[in-house]
Amino acid sequence: MTAAKVIGLNHLTFAVSDLDRSVGFYRDLLGCELKAIWATGAYLEAGSLWLCLSLDEAARREPHPDYTHAAFSVEAGAFEALAARVRAAAAIWKADRSEGASLYFLDPDGHRLELHVGTLDSRLAHYRRHPGTGVTVT
Repeated sequence: MTAAKVIGLNHLTFAVSDLDRSVGFYRDLLGCELKAIWATGAYLEAGSLWLCLSLDEAARREPHPDYTHAAFSVEAGAFEALAARVRAAAAIWKADRSEGASLYFLDPDGHRLELHVGTLDSRLAHYRRHPGTGVTVT
């Protein structure tokens, strides 16, 4: 019998203060596909990611003061075009210093997001090539 364990990310839920604005941000700017909408929420898809937007009048307007964020995968050939659209429409919260192209930005409610080109495998390969970083790859 296999041990019980988490097998993947099921979905992300973001509390939002203005549902229409947030649906527009994720659908029109980031290209997520709207799958369902109701008075207090919406479901969107981004590849295999299920994203829920949940209306919460008390949704935080300021980003969390830590590094916690959600990262969305982007194909390398599409990164610059999408990054340019996002830079024109959203606040940037961090400079890119990671392996693989990244853009760190805020959604309308201050959730910290990232567009990223790369995979866990490419990140681990980077650390294998640069052993002096202090990261031990197992």
